[in-house]
Amino acid sequence: MKDGLLTRADCAHAIAGHAYASPADTLRALAQRSAGADRDLYGVGETLNAFERKIAKLFGKEAAVFMPSGTMAQQIALRIVADRTGRRAFAAHATSHVVIHEQAGYARLHDLAFVPAGTPVALISLADIRAVAEPVATLLLELPQRELGGELSTWDELVAIAGEARGRGWHLHLDGARVWECAPYYGKTYAEIAALFDTVYVSFYKGIGAISGAMLIGSQAFIDEAKVWQRRHGGNLYSLFPYVFSAEQSFDERIGRMADYWQAAQRVAKAFAPYPDVTLRPSPPVTNMFHAFLRGSAQTYLERAQRIAAEREIWTINKLAPTPTPGVFTWEISCGDATVALNDAQLAAALDGLFTPVG
Repeated sequence: MKDGLLTRADCAHAIAGHAYASPADTLRALAQRSAGADRDLYGVGETLNAFERKIAKLFGKEAAVFMPSGTMAQQIALRIVADRTGRRAFAAHATSHVVIHEQAGYARLHDLAFVPAGTPVALISLADIRAVAEPVATLLLELPQRELGGELSTWDELVAIAGEARGRGWHLHLDGARVWECAPYYGKTYAEIAALFDTVYVSFYKGIGAISGAMLIGSQAFIDEAKVWQRRHGGNLYSLFPYVFSAEQSFDERIGRMADYWQAAQRVAKAFAPYPDVTLRPSPPVTNMFHAFLRGSAQTYLERAQRIAAEREIWTINKLAPTPTPGVFTWEISCGDATVALNDAQLAAALDGLFTPVG
């Protein structure tokens, strides 16, 4: 409980995410996992480097480097390509993480310019790519598009976009923070998805559920250069082993469950059908993530969520984000272990509690 309000830690069940583990539980699990593992020093260590090789192989690339954050990894990727090509601009969706969540780091740290492709309210299309008139170094694509509820282009459209970009001499970079969650929808291996791109970034806390950490993946020459920039960014830490152990442990536990999480999202989405004050995007979900748009009072929904947490020990709404439409709020739902474990009766009771007025 925090400030008199219940939190996820107070609930045995949840509609979204993975099972809750306290910091102490997490550290105990890591201690067990790390038995016999070595400690890396400034990016060198067999446990760390073996994990990097494993992920590089999974994506069909030559090399990978573990970094503390995706923000660092992606800005470094964009910088390297800009320096190599002499073009300081990159194209991306207007809601990409590098654009809306990184305090203009691409411009302030690397003197890069952002060229929006398409519109903020729809996925980038082949027509949008063809409409980009400025010379850019990199096309950054996010799979899935988080701010659009986890939407994905069709595979044929994605292949066509990649082909158009390559034809124009652009470097293709995949913001794959949640790429783990794309494989069930596409029916492709991670190597097949990554083959469309020159470089890939992956996160180990989004979807995978680790403490933190990311990897940048690409050719050996590209990753060697990225390591220099990692040092310049202050990301070549003395040791990263707690994050590495957590990332590999969570990866090994959950990478084989992405189809389960996707199916759980289908089940949860269908459970919203009886409630007229809810609209889902996308419907049905194409990954384990979707957005629920709730009409009404945010305060009322949050109060009901607290009551459900107290009475049923089910965590529902973590936060509601405002939208441009007054009285409409977004609830982001990313399904994981906890969703899979929640039975239909618990799910129905929780949603009834949220959307049915009391007395």
